Amino acid sequence: MNASFRFVKIALFVVLIEFVAAYRLSGHEDITIDRGGILLTGRFFVAEGRGKFPTVVLLNGFPGGGNDVLGIGKLLAEAGINVLTFSYSGTGKSQGLTSFDNQQKDIQAAFDFIRQSDNISRFQIDTSLIYLGGWCHGGGMALAYSVNHPEIISVFSIVGNDFGEFMREYIRNPEMNKMVDNMFDDFIAKEYARFEKGALPREMAEAGIENMNPIYDIRQNTKILAQKDILLICGWNDNLVTVEQYMLPLYRALKKEDARNLQIFALQDGHNFTNTRKDLAGYIANWIMAAPERKQ
Repeated sequence: MNASFRFVKIALFVVLIEFVAAYRLSGHEDITIDRGGILLTGRFFVAEGRGKFPTVVLLNGFPGGGNDVLGIGKLLAEAGINVLTFSYSGTGKSQGLTSFDNQQKDIQAAFDFIRQSDNISRFQIDTSLIYLGGWCHGGGMALAYSVNHPEIISVFSIVGNDFGEFMREYIRNPEMNKMVDNMFDDFIAKEYARFEKGALPREMAEAGIENMNPIYDIRQNTKILAQKDILLICGWNDNLVTVEQYMLPLYRALKKEDARNLQIFALQDGHNFTNTRKDLAGYIANWIMAAPERKQ
């Protein structure tokens, strides 16, 4: 073997080592988010591929499990997108008490986490491509958070709850009222959630929804939301956050405000997307990857 061939072989071997070292396989790391001394448990799904990656803060339903959201975190990571999920304060193993306002602070803490210099380096985060999204309760929380945060440009809501409409239905519908109260009592009994005083639906109703922070009445904030890039995802067979009462009225209200970049997508599935989760994750991944100019 002559010297020049030996040099080329060594050079190729070095390049191969560098390529393998730079290429990341998807996986996850359990993380802790510090919200002013209240510790939130979470999970970071590490994107597969090379270079810097778009990153999604992905919000659970309520009370949520904290590990993943419908398996979307894992699927998006395999598509080359980082995903951070966490348990809201007062739920799961996270400290503190839960309420709408505390959950908004939790979201802020999650964004603070991914913007820390050591985490940017550790997870190879492209800070110009950060997205917010959520499922059910989390979808509503994502939209509500973006109302008060102009830096959030791109947000997606998977069968996201409109809390204003939810509370109006809770007040006018005795059957729903009883079902919701029983569900929240069950959360307390099984220690799924620990509530801040005034945070239960019956307490919010007693205080009057006119006293609720206006950001949670999603349809009343479409003038602000219309300035953002929004993806709404619904399930034709969803009997909880229905297309007719929640999703289409929000879409129509956004269109009325000349929403600048609005998409709506429906799957032939129910609230939990049991049969279409790969399609669901694929659509979100395409939405993120198709418009790299959406920076925030």
